Amino acid sequence: MAEQRVEAVERALALLDCFSDGSESLSLAQLAERTQMYRSTILRLAGSLQRNGYLTRSADGQFRLGATLWRLGSQYERSFKLADYVRPVLADIAEQVDETAAYYIREGEHRICLYRHEPRQSLRHHQDEGAELPLDRGAGGHILTAYTTGTGEFYDKVRAAGFYISMGERNPQAAAVAVPVFGVHHQFMGALGVIAALSRTDEGRAEAIRDILLDRAAALSTALSGTSNHGGTTVPAVR
Repeated sequence: MAEQRVEAVERALALLDCFSDGSESLSLAQLAERTQMYRSTILRLAGSLQRNGYLTRSADGQFRLGATLWRLGSQYERSFKLADYVRPVLADIAEQVDETAAYYIREGEHRICLYRHEPRQSLRHHQDEGAELPLDRGAGGHILTAYTTGTGEFYDKVRAAGFYISMGERNPQAAAVAVPVFGVHHQFMGALGVIAALSRTDEGRAEAIRDILLDRAAALSTALSGTSNHGGTTVPAVR
């Protein structure tokens, strides 16, 4: 089925997107520059947005976001459930690699396994949701530290690589791969990871898992209204 698009709606949304950089107000000239639309088109679209409360225009001609967006944003915030976004991604990853997939967040000086999905493998790494784990060991812990308080050459390399692979670092029988997930305004949210038996995970398989994680983390970051940017992979994996 062909994708259906309504040009007028997409242009109106493009006007609202002009404020995504945090601008409190924009002139007609600035909107025209950012959207590459004719000023007459902007005024026509802005009129509809103003009537429905999505934009306001002050006496000095400056456009600002309207109260309707605040109301919708508040409704979204109340209805937002991170699990609805993360759990399907974990299920997909676990199916792809046939290993345990998990999502971690930082809480003080520990990391919390917030969500996880078990694979079909009978021999697998098990860990309960809500488990408290160290920050200084394991792929997930290093990602969480690197994108929060981590300083120095080690964490610089983790951020430059955009992933971390550990081989028996926290658990001598487990390998782990983790990547960062971002939200609105590229705010770091957590670590997406895979935990696999070390006995069946060599360097090549770990890198294949990494590629799947980077792809799924980018999609998840987009779904969470962030910008996925895991950096380059030119820096060798930190182990």
